[in-house]
Amino acid sequence: MNILGINSVYHDSAAALLVDGKLVVAVEEERFNRIKYGKLPDVDNPHQFPERAIRFCLHYAGLTAGDIDHVAYSFDPQLRRTRFRPEWWVDPRFEEVFLLRLGQVRGVADELLGRPLRQRFHFVPHHLAHAASAYFPSGFDRAAILVIDGIGEAAGSTLWKAVGTKIKPVETFDYPHSLGFVWEIICGHLGFSTYDASKLMGLAAYGNPEVFRREFQAIMQVGKEDYAIDPEAIGFQSAKSSQLESLLGPPRDPGMEILRRHVDIAAALQEATNAAVMALVRRLKREVPFDKLCFAGGVALNCVTNELVRQSGEFSDVFIPTAPHDAGTAVGAAFVVHCAKQKTPPERGNSTPYLGPAFNRREILAAVKSAGLAPRRSKSPARDAAEMVADGKIVAWFQGRMEFGPRALGNRSLLADPRRPDMRNILNQMVKHREDFRPFAPSVLAEHADEWFEVGAHTRSHEFMLFACGVKPERRDRIPAVLHQDGSARVQLVRRESNPRFHELISCFFALTGVPLVVNTSFNDSEPIVCTPTDAIVTFRKSGIDALFMDDVVLTAESRDLILSLSESWRTSSRVCCR
Repeated sequence: MNILGINSVYHDSAAALLVDGKLVVAVEEERFNRIKYGKLPDVDNPHQFPERAIRFCLHYAGLTAGDIDHVAYSFDPQLRRTRFRPEWWVDPRFEEVFLLRLGQVRGVADELLGRPLRQRFHFVPHHLAHAASAYFPSGFDRAAILVIDGIGEAAGSTLWKAVGTKIKPVETFDYPHSLGFVWEIICGHLGFSTYDASKLMGLAAYGNPEVFRREFQAIMQVGKEDYAIDPEAIGFQSAKSSQLESLLGPPRDPGMEILRRHVDIAAALQEATNAAVMALVRRLKREVPFDKLCFAGGVALNCVTNELVRQSGEFSDVFIPTAPHDAGTAVGAAFVVHCAKQKTPPERGNSTPYLGPAFNRREILAAVKSAGLAPRRSKSPARDAAEMVADGKIVAWFQGRMEFGPRALGNRSLLADPRRPDMRNILNQMVKHREDFRPFAPSVLAEHADEWFEVGAHTRSHEFMLFACGVKPERRDRIPAVLHQDGSARVQLVRRESNPRFHELISCFFALTGVPLVVNTSFNDSEPIVCTPTDAIVTFRKSGIDALFMDDVVLTAESRDLILSLSESWRTSSRVCCR
């Protein structure tokens, strides 16, 4: 049975494919169309499918549209109608438009697959898809599940109980009680885009949460086992008025300097979020007294909160999938439909992030030739790349299947030396072209992680860069490029079994330097993470990257700069001739 999972209702458009219960491929549309998040979360585009991602899924699995048995879409219009109130919009007519577009979704699927799907098309509740996206890859045979995001059909947070293949709802916190929406509003108030939560997380480490603690207590009331959001205080669309400026001061313009006040607001938001999530964790543990926790939804990308949950001891093991955000619901929706239609359970415990496209040497060389660059071949790419990183160079590492989820985990990564105090500024200013306060993560050999970081019991989710672990005080001076202001780092454990090529590179760096980790940031420059060799070359040519390794093909800054110099000479001579 072949089940195609689709997410396109809001943002993070994605597709995934289950073949006989096995997850064989999952990809985000943004990697193909080069538009961040795939599309904007507009009221009139939930029917805009991730067509490139869908085509790739079919191609990778060697299937045609006619081979798809079921389609699962991670949103339920009927649940929306019963739970969501149109007056929650700034204009109630928006809900009418949204529902009309949702009414087109089934027809778009029919047209895309070339036949009427009828009973083979399935709407899956959004938070159920989130829950399934975490539970089935976890490998747990029973677990408590927590889902927290902006909004599903109407829910901001949900609690679930899973046993075997059954996932049952326990409790729901509907709008306006949305932690995700609070983050979106504060992002805008501080001059960032709605989806710049990662910037606020980085900024929060520099602030003092006490300064705005009382103001956030007015926005977010947190009890021992619950929380509530005041829509008037935060200024949600449904509110008749907003108290946000009176509480937090005037909004910051995007081009304005970041002031101490802005940093303290971010810190208070992080503290309030920690408290609210922990309240739900305690409530869930009481309602579902299992040992294992699965956590999904956009808020599950908050590595500081995740570490707090892990350290709390409420659950012995915490699993967060590689794509806890909306893209992951494409996977979860497919799992839900499989369990409904098949007597055999789906594959459990397959949590690999490496679910996207890979490219062979012939395809890589064709892209290099098309770009007019002169490559060389490396007999030992891992060793050569490690030597360059140890020499202070910034290396792009493009290997194997692309990661599914927002984090580069060693297959579409930029790598650098963690020992250099100036490396963070170099990466932010010359390569990533982003704010100086943005931190970078270390990828560390799993077998040496406990010597450098306060990791605790190793989990599979430690391999997905989802926890902010403390750096051991005696090691901090040696790895300043990955150290957060609070002495932590967003660690990725690298096991040889999970990613042998990346493990070999870090091992070579360790042999050279005595440091078993490298700086790892996503291979991009104000764009989605690169997908194809051509994407990689485009980003390489426009940024301050010193070398690009694609399989055993190597491009260096010298070859790039020579081409650019020749191009500039040609343009200059052309202008002279034209005169």
